[in-house]
Amino acid sequence: MKNMTLLVMAAGMGSRYGGLKQLDEVGPSGETIIDYSVYDAIQAGFSKVVFIIRKDFEEEFKSKISNKFSDDIQVKFVFQDIHSLPTGYSAPKERIKPWGTGHAILCASKIIDGPFNAINADDYYGRESFKTIADYYNNGNNSFSMVSFQLEKTLSNFGAVTRGLCSVKNNHLINVVETENLVKSSTGVRSNDDLDLKGNEPVSMNMWGFTPVIFDYLNEMFELFLSKNIHDKTSEFLIPSVINDLINSGDEVVEVLYSNSSWFGVTYKQDKSHVVQQIKKLVDRGFYPNKLFPLK
Repeated sequence: MKNMTLLVMAAGMGSRYGGLKQLDEVGPSGETIIDYSVYDAIQAGFSKVVFIIRKDFEEEFKSKISNKFSDDIQVKFVFQDIHSLPTGYSAPKERIKPWGTGHAILCASKIIDGPFNAINADDYYGRESFKTIADYYNNGNNSFSMVSFQLEKTLSNFGAVTRGLCSVKNNHLINVVETENLVKSSTGVRSNDDLDLKGNEPVSMNMWGFTPVIFDYLNEMFELFLSKNIHDKTSEFLIPSVINDLINSGDEVVEVLYSNSSWFGVTYKQDKSHVVQQIKKLVDRGFYPNKLFPLK
């Protein structure tokens, strides 16, 4: 079995939600969504978790999150800082927003030396999703990968969402199109672009499987991104754009993996009660213990 690393992107603020939603308690013993992701990853055989956070968030994050399971899995931290740039580049003074998920993953390049699974901190992906990625790399595969979810299962009842709509052929990703203002409708899903969506379309929820090869690409592509966008205070270097470029150039093939796990997350404050209910159902079924950590 390969040493799999879980890379949790937790440096961003929840702009629409209004706060550090990564620390929201959703489990019966005060667990966060991150706790369930780490627990599921451990069950799937992961041996290390790396958190990408802001430096000023470190002590609060450790006290509320990682101290709970530091005896159960190896824990490392990297800090995403807007000033962590290649030689010759400086962030604009008015820049506040982090440089995006591509930059976040690049920040972890010095402490990851094997296959890893990158996820959002505030999304629940389900144990089967982690096992699917772990099995893929333990079976000797070296291609990049993505776990897809059905669009209709990732929508909010409380407002529009943005999702990465995926084109897939022969289980290979063709492209990811970030599509905004997706809401439930009587016929499926609608958007401002009048897209005809049934709801069963595959979407990316930022659950990626990578090998360290990705860091070479990110180094090169981030510098190219900065050469064009260094003075734009809101532009972001995002993983879906990186993936699209690698696919279009023929440099990489991205395998699409499928999970029967339910996805859920907190986009709007009102979503939290749904997440709490879903977690409670899983605990009542015995899928999770009433208290996750320390492991018994």
